[in-house]
Amino acid sequence: MATQTETIYEARPPPHIPVDPAVLPPQLKTTDAQKALYDEVFKHFDKDDYVLPGVENGALTEAEKFWLSYECLLRFLRAVKWASGPAAIKRLEETLKWRREYGVYDLITASHVEPEALTGKMTIWGYDVDNRPALYLRPSRQNTEESIRQVHFVVWALERLTELMGPGVETLALMVNFADRAKNPSLGQARTVLNILQTHYPERLGRAFVVNVPFLLNAFFKLITPFIDPLTRPKLRFNPDCLAEGLFTPEQLMSEWAGSAHVEYVHERYWEPLVRMCAERREKLWEQWRAKGAKVGLREWDIKCAIELEGEAQVAAQPPAATEEPSVEAVVPEAPAVSVAEN
Repeated sequence: MATQTETIYEARPPPHIPVDPAVLPPQLKTTDAQKALYDEVFKHFDKDDYVLPGVENGALTEAEKFWLSYECLLRFLRAVKWASGPAAIKRLEETLKWRREYGVYDLITASHVEPEALTGKMTIWGYDVDNRPALYLRPSRQNTEESIRQVHFVVWALERLTELMGPGVETLALMVNFADRAKNPSLGQARTVLNILQTHYPERLGRAFVVNVPFLLNAFFKLITPFIDPLTRPKLRFNPDCLAEGLFTPEQLMSEWAGSAHVEYVHERYWEPLVRMCAERREKLWEQWRAKGAKVGLREWDIKCAIELEGEAQVAAQPPAATEEPSVEAVVPEAPAVSVAEN
């Protein structure tokens, strides 16, 4: 681990989370009525002859079946407030079509969005106390003209963040710093991003913090607030004290947010390691998913617990290191267990 004065250039891997696969986190538990709605949605997509309506080649791809996890179906049921199975099915099918049309599986690649990443205006780094991966936005580092590729970059980051979520973690922490005379996006682009987040990534925002908001941006936030879902608004907070409020530990919070992690963005040192780490994590997720049947409705919890336990076994199998006095840097604090906190 880096010391308080050491400069950090790379994103951190997901923290180790102690798990008991038999103990489900709270968000995976359902009432009898909710279970009945879930079963209705699951059976709809699990049919052997299911095809996505209104599109060519409507049979689900392997990537789409992987996406349609137990947790995914529950997230969309919560998004429609458990109104009905058909309501959730409609939302899910709209998102399945959007993911195809928008290019989530082919167009939106690391190489496609890399020009947007050159200055570190959007950075994945660290985890909050509930093990949510954090996404830092620094609008003052904007390096491109407004375009659809800027929105693609947001979608690419959201996909990578989901890969870095450990067992029981389904949401992210959004950190926006408007320091250094940051320019706000246009109202149109802000509405586009909000629509994508709320429509196609429901129940993914755990908390959103905004600091250093100038007067003009206060007016901008007032303009976009009506477009923010009522369930999302309470998660948006201005000028929090992340350490004093126990939202982050110092070593997991960037120094510009009063943490002890001095993170410097150097694209050549950050980008490729991040892309590689996410690819390796994604491969592990796919490997476990295939081992468990490669079908709709598999639990992310089971897949990610298997990865955690495999990692523990590998550590236990390593030969003991030579006896020496442990350094402070070698002590890595263990992440809190997820079964005691909502994500």
